[in-house]
Amino acid sequence: MQNNFIYLDNNATTPLDPRVLDEMMPYLTDMFGNASSSHSMGKQLDRIVTKNRMRIGDLIDVNEEDIYFTAGATEAINIALQGISSKVNSNKHIIAVQTEHPAILDTCRYLEQTGVEVTYLSVDKEGLIDFEELRTAFKENTVLVSVMHVNNETGVIQDIERIADIAHERGALFMSDGTQSVGKLPIEASSFIDILTFSAHKFYGPKGIGAAYINPRIKIKTLVYGGGHERGLRSGTLNVPGIVGMGKAAELAALQMTQDKERIGELRDTLEQQLLTIGGAKLNGSQCQRIYTTSNIRFDGVNNEAILLGLKNICVSNGSACHSFVMEPSHVLQAMGLTKDEANTSIRFSLGRFNTEEEIKQTVDTVKQIITRLRAMAF
Repeated sequence: MQNNFIYLDNNATTPLDPRVLDEMMPYLTDMFGNASSSHSMGKQLDRIVTKNRMRIGDLIDVNEEDIYFTAGATEAINIALQGISSKVNSNKHIIAVQTEHPAILDTCRYLEQTGVEVTYLSVDKEGLIDFEELRTAFKENTVLVSVMHVNNETGVIQDIERIADIAHERGALFMSDGTQSVGKLPIEASSFIDILTFSAHKFYGPKGIGAAYINPRIKIKTLVYGGGHERGLRSGTLNVPGIVGMGKAAELAALQMTQDKERIGELRDTLEQQLLTIGGAKLNGSQCQRIYTTSNIRFDGVNNEAILLGLKNICVSNGSACHSFVMEPSHVLQAMGLTKDEANTSIRFSLGRFNTEEEIKQTVDTVKQIITRLRAMAF
């Protein structure tokens, strides 16, 4: 089935790569058994799960036994943050960032209600944290620093290796939300990350499957009981088709990461350069420390909801997909110093593996027409 959409919302979710679907199909049909069963089909499925756990571990340079499957990054984040907070003694302190994804921020707000103290670091106008502010934020009871690798709204890349070094120097663990970076950027997690969370559907795998890498020296309290799956951390029947799809997507990401970066980056640069020729158009976030898939642009004086309505079959975003039904200005852009009005004129364009030059040309032409029409209507 074909659609007439131009899809430039890949930070929300990516399309399923056809090669991933092909590999999943046997486990959606004939090989439908439970990987925990002791019969021959179950044992074969268990071996398939191990194979794909290894594929995912290879993508981020960790041992397969340190990968724990979840329903997605949000669940992985909750298991990690709540599990660590429950495991450590009272009077705990966590450091996060104001521009984190709601999965982090909302979980931290919940933890604050349970007595955990949280410090939220600010960012500069480019969306980057200040390392001196980080250093001064530590307390004697700081147990964890959590900083997302790539911001979902702006694409800004934090220097997580340096952040991890600072955290470890102070005796704290380092956790990163890698949802927007795993499969797109090379990550050697075992060398500096204690916990890394991510989802398959952000790198052309299926929805409903994610994972957490947890350093083997860390013990996290179990939050989901009922069968002892995933070495007792997260019980529940394994989603074998999803795991197979995630493993295949990881394998493909490793094979064509450089190719994707070059091709998608060229398309993103073309889109961005042409849109920034529009009067009053400005880039939000760092131009240099930014992933190649993402461009967040504000169009002064033009409401982003009106732009979205005008784009019709062109799929872009005015913020995080997790808050797509909440009519509020982006907390990320406001933390970077934009006013509410400026945040409400901003659009995120996020490109992916299957976008074409013709789609970029059509998008640029359409956006220019819409901006011109909306500004004319304002006078």
